[in-house]
Amino acid sequence: MELIKPGTNFDFVGKIRKAIIASVVVILIGMASLLVQGGPNYGIDFAGGVLIQVQFKQDTGPSEIKDKLVSLDLGGLTVQTFGDEANEFLIRAQGEEETLNTISKTVEGALQQAFGEQNVDIRRVEMVGPQVGKDLRQKGIMAIVYAMIGILLYVTWRFEFRYAVGAILALCHDVLVTLGAFSLTGREIDLPIIAAFLAIIGYSLNDTIIIFDRVRENTGKVAKETFAQQVNRSINETLSRTLLTSCTTLAVVLSLFLLGGGVIHNFAFAMIIGIFVGTYSTIFVASAFVLYWDRRRSAAQAA
Repeated sequence: MELIKPGTNFDFVGKIRKAIIASVVVILIGMASLLVQGGPNYGIDFAGGVLIQVQFKQDTGPSEIKDKLVSLDLGGLTVQTFGDEANEFLIRAQGEEETLNTISKTVEGALQQAFGEQNVDIRRVEMVGPQVGKDLRQKGIMAIVYAMIGILLYVTWRFEFRYAVGAILALCHDVLVTLGAFSLTGREIDLPIIAAFLAIIGYSLNDTIIIFDRVRENTGKVAKETFAQQVNRSINETLSRTLLTSCTTLAVVLSLFLLGGGVIHNFAFAMIIGIFVGTYSTIFVASAFVLYWDRRRSAAQAA
């Protein structure tokens, strides 16, 4: 099955400059959002504290719940709606590791006293100590860094160093755009999102390798073609495969996003952004750097 007819020749290379400008603008907007908010919005896995998922059998709202708990003097208390069901909320509070269990029981007791024991359904309680959260955050970041280093070495071995650097820049682009999207939409970064970042890296790399392999095959096939023309032809030749892969993967992830429930919602959101951005960066970021490297090398040789 082919979505794009053979012989199609879209001028992707000619649009690289505009695409790079668009990427820079999007990344800067995301980074500005992170600066304004003081960094990523870490979830309970990384920030530490207590998370309580609760559903009420009567109509209420986050502000009313918070008012009932304010007398407990809890640090970092937040209440937000959660999931697709009515009157379901996530309550978060911070505290020392030895007091977390007491905090969860205190919150549960206060809610039952305020709304009635029969009207409060505690569905989930999670507790992570501040030191454990910090350790998990560091390990999550290192997992992404190690993945990048491994990819750099592998692509250098299979292709050339310039291809490896182009691939890494595309992957960094994907992660930064997704991180910016999370900041702009106020979503949390937790362990499942680190897994999503790693999945995005693998997905984007797969597309990039396909195009790079076709570029290598096409190099030297047509004597009058410039390297830029070879890259553009390679992108067009693999475009049908790229779109088929992206659309089928997107269909699955959209199903998770729409039907998977609140627990997996953020993971699916990250994957949706990653699929779009990963497909884009394969064409306009990785290939752009390889072209830039080739032009610099040609200019140096001519001098």
